[in-house]
Amino acid sequence: MKIGIIIGSIRQGRKGEAVAKWVLDQAQARGDAEYSIIDLMEFGVPLLDSPVVPGAANRQYESENVRRWGATIDTYDGFIFVTPEYNHSVPGAFKNAVDSIGPEWIGKAVAFVSYGASNGIRAVEHWRQIVSNFQMIDVRGQVELSNFTEFDADGNVTPEAHRGQDAQTMLDQLIRATKQSQMA
Repeated sequence: MKIGIIIGSIRQGRKGEAVAKWVLDQAQARGDAEYSIIDLMEFGVPLLDSPVVPGAANRQYESENVRRWGATIDTYDGFIFVTPEYNHSVPGAFKNAVDSIGPEWIGKAVAFVSYGASNGIRAVEHWRQIVSNFQMIDVRGQVELSNFTEFDADGNVTPEAHRGQDAQTMLDQLIRATKQSQMA
């Protein structure tokens, strides 16, 4: 079973990379799946302007970057979205990347690790609505990190003590949901 931890921010100075590495450490200690980081920044997904709706493109996207993004996503069985909250919602580049492909997401499980001024919880609320369009299975457990209390001055993650258990609960649910989605 292969789980992708997607860094959903492409901003310079982002905290997402540190968060994703913390999530990877939490996950790899379990030994129940192959976990790896997918850095959205590495794909250069252009703005979605194709006349063909991604769901109808049969994975034959106009942009090479989108084809590479889609091929990468296609190789994973489930995901952890590491998402900041931008203006009470999801980051635009991440939303655009999700929207730029279609069948690669269908029926797969997803969990959320968020961060922001309000722990990123509003971004997760929006993500739950978005992923339902792809018939993704979103798990209830999530990890929420505060920009004000769970990062040091250098942007390193300094999670509260209970966040490790939150991560384990989320991962338990994600593994279970991923197994169920593979049987469907």
